[in-house]
Amino acid sequence: MKRALFVVAVSAVGLIPLWRFEPSAGTSTVVADAPAPAQAPAAAGAAPDPAGSATPGADGTPPTAATGGTRVISGPTIATKHGNVQVEITYTGDRITSARLLKQPDSGPTRKAVPQLVQETLVAQSADVDSVSGATTTSQAYVKSLQAAIDAKGA
Repeated sequence: MKRALFVVAVSAVGLIPLWRFEPSAGTSTVVADAPAPAQAPAAAGAAPDPAGSATPGADGTPPTAATGGTRVISGPTIATKHGNVQVEITYTGDRITSARLLKQPDSGPTRKAVPQLVQETLVAQSADVDSVSGATTTSQAYVKSLQAAIDAKGA
């Protein structure tokens, strides 16, 4: 009887990590938008071009900070041991108004970290964001993809 109790207890201890395991096979997307800037609105009904080109102003002129043009830029896909990370940012004029992950690891720590990373991006208006504890690898890949997207805006 003592041996049976020991076997049951050891089996339960061995199964607990299996019950708590969260696979990271898929990807998911999280989007957070910044409040609308106090600039002239972009042309009504104009959708951002996912290829990263800028949307012209109402008179056909290229977008600038003065015209409030919208530009969507995707960073490169960064491979991590947990899955791929790819950032997409939206500029209105010279401000980052939206940031989202096109690709991200599907894990609990990443799901908790993404809103914080996006919010810090919108506040900092740069890739100068802190890594999130528990999602360090994802945070570092986020910053790399984000910095590449910011650099691509200037090109």
